[in-house]
Amino acid sequence: MRLPGAPIALLVAAAVRGSAEDVVLHGRIVDAATGAALPARLRVEGPGGKAHIVRSAHPEGTAVPYRKERGASSEVHTTLGAHDFAVELPPGTYTLTAERGKEYVPATERVTVEAGARPGIVTLRLRRWIDMAKEGWYSGDTHVHRPLAELPNLLLAEDLNVAFPLTSWVTEAFQAPKAPEGAPGPDSIRVDATHLIHPRNTEYEIFTVGGRSHTLGAVFLLGHEQVFKRGVPPVKWVAEATHREGGVIELDKHNWPWSMAIIPVMEVDLYELSNNHIWQAPFGFKDWGEPAPEYMKVERDAGGFTEWGWIDYGFKNYYALLDCGFRLRPTAGTASGVHPVPLGFGRVYVHCPAGLTYRAWLDGLNAGRSFVTTGPMLLARVDGKLPGEVSRIPAGASPRPRLEIEAYSPAPLEKIEVVVNGEVHRTLEPANEAGESGARRSAASLEVPIEGSSWLAVRAIERRPDGRVRFAHTAPFHFDVEGKPLRPRRAEAEFLVRRVEAEIARSRELLPPEALKEYEQALEAYRRALERARD
Repeated sequence: MRLPGAPIALLVAAAVRGSAEDVVLHGRIVDAATGAALPARLRVEGPGGKAHIVRSAHPEGTAVPYRKERGASSEVHTTLGAHDFAVELPPGTYTLTAERGKEYVPATERVTVEAGARPGIVTLRLRRWIDMAKEGWYSGDTHVHRPLAELPNLLLAEDLNVAFPLTSWVTEAFQAPKAPEGAPGPDSIRVDATHLIHPRNTEYEIFTVGGRSHTLGAVFLLGHEQVFKRGVPPVKWVAEATHREGGVIELDKHNWPWSMAIIPVMEVDLYELSNNHIWQAPFGFKDWGEPAPEYMKVERDAGGFTEWGWIDYGFKNYYALLDCGFRLRPTAGTASGVHPVPLGFGRVYVHCPAGLTYRAWLDGLNAGRSFVTTGPMLLARVDGKLPGEVSRIPAGASPRPRLEIEAYSPAPLEKIEVVVNGEVHRTLEPANEAGESGARRSAASLEVPIEGSSWLAVRAIERRPDGRVRFAHTAPFHFDVEGKPLRPRRAEAEFLVRRVEAEIARSRELLPPEALKEYEQALEAYRRALERARD
């Protein structure tokens, strides 16, 4: 018996390619329970932390290398189909780590390769700790920059059920987005029964206006039918066209300059609660975009945002919008292809009890029957209903809806929090009860008093020994109480007003009157929220 983590001396074949000293390491990734070969993501690191790309060892196998760096953060891996792999390596000791999305425990082996030895193979065994699809939950990444041809391999290797590649993109104001030659039509592409790609999606990511550097920001149009032939701003026309065609509008990061200005005008549907600055690699964007307002008190260090500070900033900006009456639904996007992050590292799970179809998944996402995660699984119901539900309550009633929570994680959770109208209503200590599969379960049942129109959400926080943060966050439940409208905190509404006022002042000399008029409409919406604010 070999002790866990101890190197194994593999018998390896003499190299057939690479330098004269290289040897060929063969391996496979399998399901620990069944022994069946699995598609997966594989990292190979050698002396000094040097990363190596592997290849498929099967004529029909697929292997997609990925290598991205941002400052000190890097992501180097290969996604593999369900076949054996091979890699040429100089003699030495290596660490191999296989991962498959969120529902398997990563498998790691330390391997010593020796020149001139006989053929051998290393096996990495992935153990499933939860099966969300069995309960009708399917995961997606709504911000994808990987080539369409790579996505079948990637979806299976990451066990990501749905991907929305942004196949049309533009960075110049007033210019139409460009799509690659032979761009796909609007129909979804089935990889298999539980994995699909929806290929017609557009990103307007504006960095220049009239040839001058003037960053506005990014917004995504998902699931539309037509190819857009016009640019932005103004933005309302493309929002109306997307909605007419059954698509949805997704806000990219909350602190682009124009982000708060376009929400009321475009009637934005989705908010990236896990966005493309949240990585498995070390957190990199410590001082990016518009600063957080003082009232949020987000965590910072000498370099800027901490990882938790950035996540918390996104949460609190989302809460301000919800409190002002903008019922955006949460989503998750990685921008894998641009940043050092695997596809689906942050993902959104949507409840599709009748099975996975494109329409069922998008409709469920847009209805808020969902939770976002970078690690834990988080299920919540209020009086038996899923997130996204709107409960209408007559005047004079004093409801106390019952909230049921189940959280699962392969590592212990630090806390579970119930958030009501942007503030932590209750902090729960997770039980972290270990089950046979390795999942740790934490459950709770409690009544939540509703005193006026409100929203409620649940979040789970996991702080790892290395200081990294993983989280899960449900979409909100809404309660509309007759005669008692939802009132934002004054600091929230003032923040939104100031953001749009600053953007109008910054852009007044560059944007056309029709675009500035849209900004003025957004400003008026936030001013109305400020009028009903509470101190």
